Amino acid sequence: MEFPEVLRLIEDRSAAFRAAIASAPDLDVQVPSCPDWTLRELAQHLGDGRRRQAAIVAAGPGAEPPARTDPKGAPTAPRDREALDAWLAESTGLMLDALRAAGPDRGCWTWWGRSQAPETSGAVARHQIQEIAVHTYDVQLTQGAAQPLPTGVAVEGVDEFLTTVSATTVPWPFKPATIDLHATEGRSWRLTLDADGVRCDDLAADAEPGDLAMRGAAGDLVLYFYQRLPLDALETTGDTAPMEQLADWDPNA
Repeated sequence: MEFPEVLRLIEDRSAAFRAAIASAPDLDVQVPSCPDWTLRELAQHLGDGRRRQAAIVAAGPGAEPPARTDPKGAPTAPRDREALDAWLAESTGLMLDALRAAGPDRGCWTWWGRSQAPETSGAVARHQIQEIAVHTYDVQLTQGAAQPLPTGVAVEGVDEFLTTVSATTVPWPFKPATIDLHATEGRSWRLTLDADGVRCDDLAADAEPGDLAMRGAAGDLVLYFYQRLPLDALETTGDTAPMEQLADWDPNA
């Protein structure tokens, strides 16, 4: 996906998040998919997080993320509805401005140094689509009106998660396995889990079946990855143990 399209999708999902927050009757209700947060706290998290990402991208490459410059810590989201909406819009705008200024290839700090994703502002932007999209789903779910992730966001999200979050050079500590993931939109991937770590590739059309096959809409795959849907919401064939182990495994522990 080209960088301008990535930025457009960030804007699109951010607008959807703001619309969902604006339409919520009560911002002090708990979010069922983020039970430690209310909707107001989720809005705080999203706004502050985008401001933090803006600072990280603007700082460029580094072994550590830049220190916060505000001695009071994260800015508090306004309680007034109109002011909150403006604050959220400004938060996204700050991040988008930093991404546009950096371009897709500039290096910056990321937490995924051992993955297949590059440590660049373009990779950060790609990940931001998914974080905002999933939290938009959270707000909609809280109101009983959850909507499917848009197709383009979802297909991109499967690939982004597998290459950024799942992939690692840390040796796989369990029995070697292959996991094939099939989106009903027509794209397929293979995860290989072995002594070299976990890596993701496009699944070859003539590949032998893996140890586990998972099928579903791309949006459902993304929501499963982010623990919004259970594994049994997807069609599975074969041994589910490798995926369950992968979901529980922390390679940095």
